[in-house]
Amino acid sequence: MSPQLEIQIISVIVAVACSLPGVFLVLRKMSMMSDAITHTILLGIVIGFFMTNSLTSPFLIVGAALMGVFTVFLTEMLNSTKLVSEDSAIGIVFPLLFSIAIIIISRYAGSVHLDTDSVLLGELAFAPFDRMRIFGVDIGAKSMYSMGIILIINLLFVIIFFKELKIVTFDSALATVLGFSPALIHYSLMTIVSITAVGAFESVGSILVIAFMIGSPVTAYLLTDDLKNMLILSGLIGGLNGILGYQLASILDVSIAGSMALMTGIVFLLVFIFSPRRGLLTTINRRKHQRIEFAGKSLMFHLYNHEGKEDEGLEGGIHTIENHLQWNEQFLKSIIKELKGKEKIYVEDGIIKLTESGREYAIRSYEEIISGFETGTK
Repeated sequence: MSPQLEIQIISVIVAVACSLPGVFLVLRKMSMMSDAITHTILLGIVIGFFMTNSLTSPFLIVGAALMGVFTVFLTEMLNSTKLVSEDSAIGIVFPLLFSIAIIIISRYAGSVHLDTDSVLLGELAFAPFDRMRIFGVDIGAKSMYSMGIILIINLLFVIIFFKELKIVTFDSALATVLGFSPALIHYSLMTIVSITAVGAFESVGSILVIAFMIGSPVTAYLLTDDLKNMLILSGLIGGLNGILGYQLASILDVSIAGSMALMTGIVFLLVFIFSPRRGLLTTINRRKHQRIEFAGKSLMFHLYNHEGKEDEGLEGGIHTIENHLQWNEQFLKSIIKELKGKEKIYVEDGIIKLTESGREYAIRSYEEIISGFETGTK
């Protein structure tokens, strides 16, 4: 297997592994927690290294996972005092623990291969050089297998606890009533996030972990309201970003991890603008349509209120109604054209009048508004 293919396979595995817990972080509005965890677990790695004096010990993953959970605990403890908000608590805990790790590395581990730059940025180009050998047989890059195991763990976690994760994410009070422990599910999810982050550190760095863990789920969120579809789409988008990012890096001869993070941002931006459900253009068109619809109803209400009265000619006059509605001439003409096209109004002797269907529509809309108002005040 060529190194180029191995790099792309690793990126896809990392992207899918990160996107699974990332979906729940996004839905629970805890996106910045991923940023904090992916940095503060470095302290767990450092502590694990000094306890074992080995960079390959599984205790490094254990230490990192515990530090991730500790980060969440400290943040929530500060937030629970009501003296600081959650984002402020993250802004305090994250730099504190991360800076402690940096100081320890620079002071006591200067000769050890614990490079803070590689932890932050990562370099996928070097991943194929770290080989997995069984009985002397080279079976591929070690990252493929380590991240593959983490991917399986994440997948099993989501499948087994899907119902619990869904209920806790959308209604933690209901979860308590049904006998689930929101705190247990919450800290289990944070443990999964920590394990995923530390597993991806050596390959892609924390920046790309955040991009895959948040960028892909947010992009999927703009495309669907279904949780299962969001999980699937998030993984597919993350894998696609990884492959496209590698191709971009090959063409421009730049950082692979940086290109993948850039591609994640570009794909998000495209979906943000053109998504048929929540895209910017769709939202603008929907608001424009709602504005026109509301203006049309307002005009018909106005005509209906003055229909058959002495001031009908003045209030509904084609040249005078602009002053009463206080609309600009161009907007008024567009609304009149819209309603005439729908056969809701017509002009007779310079007076705008309702058609039979327009009158029925105005009455029905008025009754719906009154009914909705009465329901809301009960």
